[in-house]
Amino acid sequence: MSMHFEDSSSVTLLFDFWDVHGPAGMALSVFVVLLLTVFYELLKVWKIWLGERSSLAPAPPPPSPSPSSPESVGSTAALTSIPSETSLAPADHSPTPTVTKSWLLHSIQTVVHVIQVTLGYMLMLCVMSYNVWIFLGVIAGSVLGYFLAFPLIGRF
Repeated sequence: MSMHFEDSSSVTLLFDFWDVHGPAGMALSVFVVLLLTVFYELLKVWKIWLGERSSLAPAPPPPSPSPSSPESVGSTAALTSIPSETSLAPADHSPTPTVTKSWLLHSIQTVVHVIQVTLGYMLMLCVMSYNVWIFLGVIAGSVLGYFLAFPLIGRF
């Protein structure tokens, strides 16, 4: 394998079955690589959006003590409404919808990250085929993807 860029229309990309011979196959391969790179840039924006969304998720509110009225100070109802007494009550540790939503967002963000890393390494291997046309397809896809995707960050 050569270690310099070539402009031939014959290359094997990623797998043995992606063996390109001829200008039509090279044009199709460059287009596929360009689309994969645009998808990679969209994944980066989606991961940023999910991160902002998970940081904006409200935390569950702390239990607030009920205000005691002045006429019930001597009664047992007033003793149960004192914050120190209510804090001794067993807490309900069932997951709240906010916690469940936070875990779901984190899980989705993890899956998106794995897909993004995998796709990034696949694109790197495409560039390492040292084919000028594939390299230009990755660069053009990155430019197009960034141009299309990053203005979307402020719109969510």
